[in-house]
Amino acid sequence: MKLKNTTWILLGIAIILGIGVYVYELQINPQQEQIEATNKQLFTFEEDDIKALTIQSKDQTYKFEKTSDENQPWQMKEPQDTVANDAVISFLTNLLVTSESERSLTVPENQKKDYGLEKPLGTIIIELDNNKQHKIILGQPNFQGELLYAQIDPPSSSSEEITLNLVPKNFQYAVDRQPEEWTKNNQ
Repeated sequence: MKLKNTTWILLGIAIILGIGVYVYELQINPQQEQIEATNKQLFTFEEDDIKALTIQSKDQTYKFEKTSDENQPWQMKEPQDTVANDAVISFLTNLLVTSESERSLTVPENQKKDYGLEKPLGTIIIELDNNKQHKIILGQPNFQGELLYAQIDPPSSSSEEITLNLVPKNFQYAVDRQPEEWTKNNQ
């Protein structure tokens, strides 16, 4: 049995397409999924890399520093010098390293107030062991009330547009606390 030339051509095209799909599924697609997962993560540092935290809420600023003591790993430096509540700080640091952005959007700079960023719910400044700093400014909840608008590592100079991320509402619970909740003495 002899095959026609067109049959050989179609068979060759089918083989080439099959190889192309195989390469895409095994090589290219997993790399793209990994890049997308990395893009969703808010920060790329580890919890152990954090050496200090500053939390600015509506009415108070709190500063914390990591200690070398395993029993009391965090020390509050402001507004008072005392042992920090490790559970509260651990909740916040875990949130910083594990949270992902549900979505990001770009809006004009003059619309910051519409998202609650001119008078933010809170600002978290993270200092790392390598002396790098990160910042997250928490705005108001979205329409459904499930997520918060946030600006992550805002540029130092003003620009015409800003990028906002939708972050878990747990950030509100992490920074909106009574003063006594931050210290270990009042547990």
